Amino acid sequence: MSSGASVSALQRLVEQLKLEAGVERIKVSQAAAELQQYCMQNACKDALLVGVPAGSNPFQEPRSCALL
Repeated sequence: MSSGASVSALQRLVEQLKLEAGVERIKVSQAAAELQQYCMQNACKDALLVGVPAGSNPFQEPRSCALL
């Protein structure tokens, strides 16, 4: 690897590290609490928990034709 390519790679690495250093971080316990609160607030809208009404189920098996 040439020194020019090495310098370029190191400059990209430094820029990436600067971007990552600027990311706002929160504690895992806070993130977990917020996620749990979000899930509890939206549980009534979750189709996996409350089910899907039969009339609006896009995955319902198609009915066969009565004429055939």
